[in-house]
Amino acid sequence: MVKLKDDKKITQIFQAALKLVAKKGLSGMTMGDISKEAGIATGTLYVYFTSKDELINALFAACRESSVQVSFKGYQPHTPFKPGFRHIWLNILRYKLQNFEESVFMEQCYHSPFITADTREKAQQLSAPFYQLIERGKKEQLIKNIDTGLLITFMIGTMNELVKQTHYSGITLNRSRVNTTFDLCWDALKA
Repeated sequence: MVKLKDDKKITQIFQAALKLVAKKGLSGMTMGDISKEAGIATGTLYVYFTSKDELINALFAACRESSVQVSFKGYQPHTPFKPGFRHIWLNILRYKLQNFEESVFMEQCYHSPFITADTREKAQQLSAPFYQLIERGKKEQLIKNIDTGLLITFMIGTMNELVKQTHYSGITLNRSRVNTTFDLCWDALKA
């Protein structure tokens, strides 16, 4: 008789893995660490995920899907480019601030050998709307006509550093600081 997988248990496992990645990094955590942090038996963990690699890929896919959904929440494609871009930029920033452990995890995954080509391809597909938005800005001659990946790398890298600075140094991220950061980012990207 096959036992059905419990969504609550998967959430518990994912939350444990996120905590451990923030503390130890992807390479530093083990399946034993994850099961202990999740409060489940290691054997139970292997019922859900056959390996650490499988778990990391499943967690990355879930985090990436969640982050993209939040990024485009409330966005209207017919909105003029700059206000639409700002709306998405603020959504991404909020997501990163409110889901710091997920942000740290995804940042590590992007440069990790743990992530499979298939998982990377799915993440790229999820990012397609953002790439399309950047292409629209280039077509409308509002942002620099350079490699879209480079533009996104610059923007997300700036955000990642702002979020880490806020989290680790305790600097308050007030409206003025957010507006200044957006203006700096916009000034660097605009045509």
